Amino acid sequence: QVNLVESGGGLVQAGGSLRLSCAASERTFSMYTMGWFRQAPGKEREFVAAINRSGGGTDYAVSVKGRFTISRDNAKNTVYLQMNSLKPEDTAVYYCGASAVVLTNRLYDYRYWGQGAQVTVSS
Repeated sequence: QVNLVESGGGLVQAGGSLRLSCAASERTFSMYTMGWFRQAPGKEREFVAAINRSGGGTDYAVSVKGRFTISRDNAKNTVYLQMNSLKPEDTAVYYCGASAVVLTNRLYDYRYWGQGAQVTVSS
């Protein structure tokens, strides 16, 4: 069992920045691909970004590439999502997930999830 806790969400104006953090309770954190997904009201949960176990490989959704950066610190059991140039359409609940599959962007590959962090971008 891996417990994940997100933090860092909030309200920001368009063009602003936020950094989300996701802390894991499990010391085997470094064995998992970590991903960020988001879910807007009335929409399905969608892939945002993923990072492999070592942090040397990443993948991004087209909609966030060049604006968001995923990173991890295995010594702190934490994964981050730096979000810059935020747009109103980035408004959603952001979830971090842990997967045993290498650098996957598929929702069903993620077995463990955090409770979510609300990000609201005003225009």
